[in-house]
Amino acid sequence: MPKTATQYSRRNFLKTSGGVVLFIGASGILPYLVSCRDTRRMKEEFARHPITAWVQFSEDGQIIIYNPAAEMGQGSMTSLPVIFAEEMDADWARVSVEFSPQEAEIYGSEGWTPGSKLMMTVGSRTTHSYWPVMRKAGAQARYVLLSSAAGHWEVPLSELTTSEGVVYHEKSGRKIEYGQLVPFLKMPEVLPEIDEAQMKKPGEFRLIGKVLPRTEIPEKVNGTALFAQDIRLPGMVYGVLERGNLHGSRPTLTNEAEIVGMDGVLKVVPFDYAIGVIAQTLEQALSAKRKLRIEWGPSPASGFHSQEVFETYASMAGQPERGRVITEAGDVQQAIKTAARTYSADFKNDYVYHAQMEPLNAVIRVAEDLQSAEVWVGSQQGPDTKLGVPGILGIPHEKVEVHLQYLGGGFGRRSMNDFVEECAVLAREVAPLPVKLIWTREDDVAYGAFRPLSLQRLTASVDARGTLTSLSHCVVGDGGNLVASGVTNTHYDIPNQLAEWRGASHGIRLKHWRAVGHGPNKFAIECMLDEIARDQQADPVAFRRKLMAKSPRALATLDKAAEISGWGEPVAEGRAKGVAFVEHGSLGTGVCEISVDRNTGDIRVHHFWIALDAGIPVQPDNIRAQMEGGILMGMSSVLKEQITIVDGRVQQSNFHDYPLLRMQEIPDSIETVILPSGERPEGVGETATPMVAGAIANAFLRLTGKRLRHMPFTPQRVLEALSSS
Repeated sequence: MPKTATQYSRRNFLKTSGGVVLFIGASGILPYLVSCRDTRRMKEEFARHPITAWVQFSEDGQIIIYNPAAEMGQGSMTSLPVIFAEEMDADWARVSVEFSPQEAEIYGSEGWTPGSKLMMTVGSRTTHSYWPVMRKAGAQARYVLLSSAAGHWEVPLSELTTSEGVVYHEKSGRKIEYGQLVPFLKMPEVLPEIDEAQMKKPGEFRLIGKVLPRTEIPEKVNGTALFAQDIRLPGMVYGVLERGNLHGSRPTLTNEAEIVGMDGVLKVVPFDYAIGVIAQTLEQALSAKRKLRIEWGPSPASGFHSQEVFETYASMAGQPERGRVITEAGDVQQAIKTAARTYSADFKNDYVYHAQMEPLNAVIRVAEDLQSAEVWVGSQQGPDTKLGVPGILGIPHEKVEVHLQYLGGGFGRRSMNDFVEECAVLAREVAPLPVKLIWTREDDVAYGAFRPLSLQRLTASVDARGTLTSLSHCVVGDGGNLVASGVTNTHYDIPNQLAEWRGASHGIRLKHWRAVGHGPNKFAIECMLDEIARDQQADPVAFRRKLMAKSPRALATLDKAAEISGWGEPVAEGRAKGVAFVEHGSLGTGVCEISVDRNTGDIRVHHFWIALDAGIPVQPDNIRAQMEGGILMGMSSVLKEQITIVDGRVQQSNFHDYPLLRMQEIPDSIETVILPSGERPEGVGETATPMVAGAIANAFLRLTGKRLRHMPFTPQRVLEALSSS
């Protein structure tokens, strides 16, 4: 039975038959308490003030906490409300969670630009950035409850305490549940600022750091969870686009009359890079798409061959002129001149596709007068919380209502709004009919936005004692931060460092892919360290331990990973262990144990161990799940995944020629140890993935004495490495 979208909007999302909404003021606006029955007042307050409604209380004791972040399996639907509930001292058993409206000025956390607010679930920033926001809001909500109880009982607020959704007055032996307080809630004349010192200390946490069931799991298990793909609206029609596989090529449709005459086709809509079709059913739209006769023009990608470009990149890396300097410390050239030994190597990686489970899709309904719109979408949000729709339709920002749904995978791809903007263009053409736009898997592979191909040239030097004295890292590729992130070595004590980026563009669509540039660049850095350690006859862990002497938190992860993996212990014949360290929000060291089939070139990862410092672990069980998922995704990309371009055209089309890691290929075990910490929580979604390539390549080096320097480590490349001199 098809699911139906709930009629949900900023102005009615808090309506209920009873209870109150607690509005925490911003920018000097006074706080408000509004009865949920008073819908007129609620509408007025929403319209007049930038108020933040974080929580709703009901007289039966139920509490709704609003989650401002996307939920794509990473656990934000639990981690952020847990932070709020901890400071509010709520009874977690009575808490439910809903998405907040997509309004950055109200529900955003601190952005990358000082003073800005952002609703964007990317870069492992969600828990870290919302930590102070949710703690303060929860603490203020608790203050309102205490103040109201003090007024109701006519006792000093200082004599009251709270625990698990109950206010206590020890002197009189009285207690009252939060729900029972609803009729007596009053907003204080002044809501105090609550700073870090007034909030709970880690030792006082009841919820944070404990294993709690994820709030969205029951819906996902029983099938009631709504993803954008599930949305069905009355009168909804379907849109598809043919974009080709030559990025940026302009299409010319030669049989428009035939297509328009097909059964169910409502409209043909041309784009600069595609031809769109709107039809009554998805089947009719796809049938019409298959009949399109398109002549494709040239594009900036024409003539580009991805497997031939590395020679050009290597030449660019050898030019004396610097690129854009990312980081510089000391004098690398002087260190090389005085070095006892220098090392240099090139590391390469191919394009990688996001391969998110749920195909890209969106539903948009544009009003008949074209002056407002509603959007149902699974999005990682963005700098524009209305996802580009106001600009497409030429209407004010506040006239677009976004209903965020669960995401069936994002990995950075759903922080790009191209599919939402395409849907807006189609919906405008048939307004007021709602349009569902769907990208097929073939669409997404052929016209994907990939993690960039790049080359990293590393040059290092050591002194007579074997101490690493310099590291130069030159990244060549397209995409700026997409290839040039992850090159700093904050936790390695290397006195002379230089990292630079040299750009090259080929017209291929690019996008952030889980951990962005950390995957290729940490691969290069960690492999270089092992190659140096091997030449210096030093143990790889001992070599890193010396480099981490001034970074105790990083060193603790290295020591713990070595301990739990039995690093110094003998391994089974035909196996070896490799190590890699990554800092991406969290600090983590990974160790893997592998074997290699020397006949087929297949690498098998048997075990993976991770030691992680994530700051205060808000959801430890979910952190472990994130580590496991990150390792498996990393293994898939490192051993399997590869997009190739020939004459500008993407060669892959679906999972038959873009293979992913299979169930029978996963490790026998993945063990994660979370180190205790009192530091502010850090992101964990992108820490595990970048450590995989370095750990596997380093294990391969210890096992075979051969180097793997080009991702993915396909069987062919493994066999070539094994046969190399």
